Amino acid sequence: MLEFKELRLSDREWVQNALRQSDNMGCEYSFANNLAWRRASDTKYARFENFYICASFITDDGIPVFYYPAGAGDIRRVFCEMSETASAMGNPLVVIGVTQDKLEVLNELFGESFQAEPYPDGFDYIYRTEDIINMSGKKYHKKRNHLAQFRKSYEDYSFSEIKESDFDECIAMSAQFYNEKHGYTDHSSVVEQFAIHTYFSHFHELGLKGGVLRVNGRLAGFSIGERLCCNTFVTHIEKADISYKGAYTALTYEFTRHFAGGYEYINREEDLGIPGLRKAKESWYPVFLLKKYRCTFSCPSNLSKGEKYYGICILSRRL
Repeated sequence: MLEFKELRLSDREWVQNALRQSDNMGCEYSFANNLAWRRASDTKYARFENFYICASFITDDGIPVFYYPAGAGDIRRVFCEMSETASAMGNPLVVIGVTQDKLEVLNELFGESFQAEPYPDGFDYIYRTEDIINMSGKKYHKKRNHLAQFRKSYEDYSFSEIKESDFDECIAMSAQFYNEKHGYTDHSSVVEQFAIHTYFSHFHELGLKGGVLRVNGRLAGFSIGERLCCNTFVTHIEKADISYKGAYTALTYEFTRHFAGGYEYINREEDLGIPGLRKAKESWYPVFLLKKYRCTFSCPSNLSKGEKYYGICILSRRL
């Protein structure tokens, strides 16, 4: 049975090795993300052979969810360990972060022993990096105007790679936004503050990249991201002062141009079902949404026994 522990910075080397072997494009497959957001749903990890397995223990229905394992080896064996753990807790085995290619693997291995359902609120927005940098074509007309207006209004603006001397100022900006929105009354806002503090506290050790946008020397925004997989860069945090018109457009453009230029894609993560966030992400015209599925094995004990159980299977609908 798997033993889950709290993720520590000291785990990074072996976790990064497992993540590199899987080379997943989903934003869940980032050590920095897992470390920073672990308080959101009490996420812990387990190691099985060369596999890295995360699980969230605070969920809406009280049933822990496992993330599709990262690493190399016999995936059937690791699923048997996961199912044994779920069965010992008296729960079905629920696995999330299952992309289409991983769903095909599970169908081949376990037949009709699970149900698969998409969860659109968790789909990642994937963009061609060159689209954001070039903003070519009619559909980017508004974005080009926003950027032009920002440059015209704030001719003394600058964008630069973040330095340690910027950290406290960025944290203070985030805290100001948090207080103005009474973030202490909202769990997601509280854990976001913890995540931002984690990113800055271990910025270099986590291998992060960051940039700051300034107007007349005053901080107008900051952004943090990193390499996610061989062809994808991911943006973790993006904060801008909207009193500067066009600040978010300028920040997105400059950050992408400076740090993601060597990657084919940029992942700007999910919208969490928040209408305003969805609208903002759609406005940059993703080339596709990375679809993810929630797979439920209602009889996990059968997997742990090595049996191939054929129950009722609700196949994923294509979105």
